[in-house]
Amino acid sequence: MATRAIKNETREFKNVKYLLTSSMRTLILVVLYNNRKNLNEIRDELKKPSATILHGLKELEENNLVKKDKKYYTLTSNGYLLATNVIKLIDNWYTIEKNKYFWNNHDLQGIPENFLNKLYLLKDAEFISSSTSDLSNAFNRYIQLISTSKELKIILPIYSENHFKHFIKLLKNNQLEKLTIILNTKILKMMKRSRYLKKSLLEDKRVDIIEIYDDPKLFLTFSKDFMTLTLFFKDEHYDDSQIIVDKHKSAIRWGRDLFSYYKGDKNKTK
Repeated sequence: MATRAIKNETREFKNVKYLLTSSMRTLILVVLYNNRKNLNEIRDELKKPSATILHGLKELEENNLVKKDKKYYTLTSNGYLLATNVIKLIDNWYTIEKNKYFWNNHDLQGIPENFLNKLYLLKDAEFISSSTSDLSNAFNRYIQLISTSKELKIILPIYSENHFKHFIKLLKNNQLEKLTIILNTKILKMMKRSRYLKKSLLEDKRVDIIEIYDDPKLFLTFSKDFMTLTLFFKDEHYDDSQIIVDKHKSAIRWGRDLFSYYKGDKNKTK
């Protein structure tokens, strides 16, 4: 089974490499991804000479990635699958480039590989950074967001009285109806030592605490309206000066799935 998987991955890599070594082949697959098109339609979209496009189409036909039906070209099943992977690759690259300062300067170990492969779901995310003139810009934006939500789900990797204070305020004002927090054993023990936190958070029936044994290296928050993400520096210090915010459904779904991953079956709930 392992040998077969390696062979499949090698074949997939060769197919992607075959496409990416030619911008024309890649562009043709992307253009045909959603609809079949004739030569004139392809030429109008790509703004390239017919001879160049026909050469690319012939190569793709020979590799069973494109087929021709009368005057129209369409992707084969293999072509569609390959185009899907290429588009995801392009979108992932765009996502990283768009907010490269955020992704390049933080530790990504807290994000599992299958979620890193889906960073394209965050391609519309907004990067918010604090500055020397406004050290609390990122944090204040975070507080503004959570203050509009009735329900929040959070992966909390740090013991932060500042965050706890705002969570409690929202609960006391009945702005927040449900709060679910994933945190590790160490943080939970520290919270239990505080009479204030124990009474105001841990004993509040609107609050669910999910204790995990892992040490999450990310701070994730999501509601039905937004998703936010902050990370650690590569030296393992938490960075509260930069945050990713995304209000699109795809990003919220990414955050929800990541929350479920950390929640897992091995964890215990309050």
